[in-house]
Parts: sequence; structure tokens; C-alpha cells
Amino acid sequence: MANLKTSKSVEYEQESDDYMEKRQLKKGAIGWLMLAGLGISYVISGEFAGWNFGLERGGFGGMLIATILMAIMYMALVLTLAELSSSLPTAGGGYSFARRAMGPWGGYLTGTAILLEYAIAPAAIAIFISGYVNELMGWDGITVYAAFYVVFIGIHLWGAGEALKIMMVITGLAVIALIVFIVGMIPHFNVDNLFTVVVDQSATGSSDFLPTGFVGIWAAIPFAMWLFLAVEGVPLAAEEAKDPATDMPKGIITAMIFLLIFGVLILFLSAGGAGADYMKDHAAPLVGALQYVYGEDSWAAQFVNVVGLAGLIASFFSIIYAYSRQVFALSRAGYLPKFLSITGKNKVPTWALIVPGILGFLLSLTGEGDLLITMAVFGAAISYVLMTFSHILLRIKEPDLNRPYKTPGGVITSGIACLLAILAFVSTFVVNIEAAAWSAVFYIIMVAYFGFYSRHHLVANAPEEEFEAIAKAEAELNT
Repeated sequence: MANLKTSKSVEYEQESDDYMEKRQLKKGAIGWLMLAGLGISYVISGEFAGWNFGLERGGFGGMLIATILMAIMYMALVLTLAELSSSLPTAGGGYSFARRAMGPWGGYLTGTAILLEYAIAPAAIAIFISGYVNELMGWDGITVYAAFYVVFIGIHLWGAGEALKIMMVITGLAVIALIVFIVGMIPHFNVDNLFTVVVDQSATGSSDFLPTGFVGIWAAIPFAMWLFLAVEGVPLAAEEAKDPATDMPKGIITAMIFLLIFGVLILFLSAGGAGADYMKDHAAPLVGALQYVYGEDSWAAQFVNVVGLAGLIASFFSIIYAYSRQVFALSRAGYLPKFLSITGKNKVPTWALIVPGILGFLLSLTGEGDLLITMAVFGAAISYVLMTFSHILLRIKEPDLNRPYKTPGGVITSGIACLLAILAFVSTFVVNIEAAAWSAVFYIIMVAYFGFYSRHHLVANAPEEEFEAIAKAEAELNT
């Protein structure tokens, strides 16, 4: 292993071929349809629980406006990532895009923000799973959290292809549950039910439409994001895709269109069927809505409770995949401890699955799903700002970069996503200053680790770093 000092800010080490051989993912395991399924499964738990806390914060009107804003942001973000992931297809995802555009510091700040989101989101989902399991069999709490983490990390250790096939089946069941819910609730929709949250007369701009006033729009943003949060994780599967140049754009855009349609239907039919006030803090809102209109023992409510649990499981399952690939990429390049990227005989990163899983399990013990959502949004929003800004920088700095897919609207589209992501970041402080503060502490600790240690031990022959070397060589040839 040779030390290669390349700049004042970072130092590189040239690792052996054996180092990289021990850090290989299974190539060609995923086609575009499975990528679309992966994008849907990342997010689908957000349709079943968590989003409804936005009704409590902003009423139906606040949640609706927040959802429209976040739908625009995510659509613009997805179109941006479709270009970036087809151009720079590595397991680093957003980290590798920012690394190319802004150097090692920009890459690390982006990757750590994504990791913050993906390490915390499964903990929140585990809490929502517990709520659905409790509705079914009166079993909740620590044993539910532990059982789900152990079982689904274990399935991922089995192998990526096998795990993703199981995930597709689970996601399919969840989609069936959503369709049953939608069909069952349409006849019971009543516009008056949308505005049942009690109006806070002291809030500026309060009305039946905005019962908590204008601030309610801000406060609802993190929960509106929960309807789409984590779809941006699709590029993390780039190294395992069959043809990233065409599969990544098709997969992520297809997933986003599906989520937009179902997110809007869920919001309107849940609140419009059972009442926004009843939905605002329900642990299992879709089940609660069906119980409200058909009775607690109705077949529809029982079906959605049993099969709908698959939606929460699908997101829990798939985000475990996402955080393991982000940890893997950062570790392989030396940004995180290098042992985390070692892959076993099944070509899966063992410790990158286990270590964040332990952290997530400990966070789930808080039982505070809404607080954890806000913490996940904190990391997500930072990563969105940095990824979209990276798109703008790369369009300016590298206009000749091979782009198999180009974002419609170019930097205008990524600029819109960037501005709305800044808005989303600010909203985390409006919703829960404690959650934002804890997220900031974690982020600062991770940045300190890079500043004091890992930036002096980066791996020169990691794929993301080789992209940089190639770009520099091409630039020198052209001068």
C-alpha cells in the first residue's frame, strides 16, 4: 500500500488488488423493472403511516400545500438524478455525484447526509410496523423491532438478487393493499371530512382550510416528504444494474410517477373518508380509515392491516439495502472505516448491513416515530441540496461529460429542486428543534471524523476516486 499525498486537503493510499477484490458487489443483478420496484419499496411505507402527522401539524390544507411543494421537489430531483446516475453509475449514488462536482469534502458531506437519512428511516418504520402488528395481535415494542431487524438483515446477507426478488413480492402485496384501500374508500369520500381539524384562532392565517395557520404549511413539509422520501436511493443500485445508462432513468422515473399518483389518492381518501382529525395521529391510518367507515371487524380493514403490513416491511427491507450500499461505497473509498466495505462470498457488505442496523434498532427504542421522521428529513434535505447543486456544477464544469440521459429543463429543473430542498431543511427546525439538533450533532461528529482522520487515508483506486483521476487526465490532455 503506497501513500500518495495529492493535495493540502486530502491524502490518498493506493490499495492492493486484493483490497478491491474483497469489496465487490454482484454485477447485473437488477434490471429497470426491479429498479422501479426498488424505488417504490423504498417509499411505500410512507403511504401506510407517518404522513398523517402532517394533518396534525397543518390540517388538510397545510398538508395539501406541503405535498404539492414536495411533489414538485421530488419530481425535479428524480429527473436530476436520472441524468447523474446514468452518467456516473457507482454504488456511491449521491456521494459519487457530489464527489465529482465538489471534491472529497463535498462528496463526504453528501454521503454522510444520505447515511443519516437511511440509518434513521428504518427505525421510524420499525415503530410504524409495531403499530400495525399491535392492531393485528397486540404485540409491539422492543421484541417487534428486534425481530424485524434480525430477520431482514439476515435475508440481505443471503444475497442481493435473492433479497430484491423477495422485496418485489412484498412490494406487490403492498400495492394490492393500497388498491383495495382506494377502491374501498372512494364511495365514502366527503369533502367536509377534509376540514375537521379544530381551528387555532390564535394562529396567523388560520381557517378551516389552514387550521394551524400559515406556519402549518411549514410544519407539514417533513411529513409530506414522507410520502416520497428515499426514492432518491435508486442510484445506489447502479453497480448492480444490468445497464445503468438506460435502466437507472427508466427505473427511478417510473417509481416516482407511481408514488405521485398513490400519494395524492391516499391523502384525499383517508382524510376525506374518515376525517382529517381522526387521521391526524392514528398509528395505522389506512386501517383506521377503513374501520371508521366499514367497522372494526370488516374484511377490508383486516385485509389492509394484514397485507398492508407488507408496505411497511418493503420500505424497511429496501432501505436496509440502501444504507448498506452507501456505507459500502464510503468505506471502500476510505471515508468510513474500511472494514465496513468487506463483502462475503455472496457479494454483500456484511458489516455495512449490521453496524447501521444496530444503530437503527437502538433509535427505534425511543418509540418516537414523528421525531425520527424529522431527523431523517434533516439528512435527506441536506443531501438533496448538495446533489442538485452538483448537477448544476457538472453542467457548467463538464459540459462534455457523457450523459446517456439528460434532465428535461437542465439546471432550471435541478435549481427548483435545490431551492425547495432548502425550504424542507428549514422546516425541520419549525417542526421539532430537538430532532434537528440531534441530527446536527450526529452530522458534526461524522464531519469531525473525516476532518481529523479519514481524509488522510482515502483510497486512490476506489471507483469514485478513479472518476476524478480520469477527469483530471482528460482535462490535462485538452489543455
